[in-house]
Amino acid sequence: MTENLGVIGGKSTHRTGVERVVNAPLPTVYGHFQAIGYLDHDRGEEQVALVHGDLGTDRVLTRLHSECLTGDAFGSRHCECGDQLASALRAVAAEGAGVVVYLRGHEGRGIGLLGKLRAMALQAEGLDTVEANVALGLPVDARDYGVAAGILQDLGVRSVRLMSNNPRKREALVRHGIQVDEQVPLLIPPCENNITYLRTKRERLDHHLPHLDAVAHWS
Repeated sequence: MTENLGVIGGKSTHRTGVERVVNAPLPTVYGHFQAIGYLDHDRGEEQVALVHGDLGTDRVLTRLHSECLTGDAFGSRHCECGDQLASALRAVAAEGAGVVVYLRGHEGRGIGLLGKLRAMALQAEGLDTVEANVALGLPVDARDYGVAAGILQDLGVRSVRLMSNNPRKREALVRHGIQVDEQVPLLIPPCENNITYLRTKRERLDHHLPHLDAVAHWS
């Protein structure tokens, strides 16, 4: 996980990769979890994996959840992130074992909180989520899942059942050495405030959202 530090051959070195720092019990409304804290030395981010039960090594029910302050903490209806996080935690608890890797630094698909708010302001004027990022000169999706793979490897996980509608998450995990045995849909009923956003994710970002076909009464 972490490469060495100190001095090698007279040259100072620094840590790289992800380092497990702490493991603390975390009782939640969804069940009892272990909050395992990590430091991503490459990006300086603090990360956390919420682990429930005995993970084992294969076919572990897993969610990689990108940080979303507005959705996760404030209950924003602009996206479905908060509902997806809650659904994933419930699913892991119901399964009896699993992990939710909460990825900080992924706010706004990696453009940061202020970038996301600027993009949301443009969306309120009629741009979609992709057009808004492009108009701001920002990447459409700047997320990297290497740290998530590193955390799963540290937890001894070799293969997962990945709770996600995003094929790029699956591809990223496979690239980083984690086998994805199954992609488990995490479909949240849309509302009037997020239907355009969800349709854009399906049509322009390739998310698998077949339940949107049944929604016809919002433009």
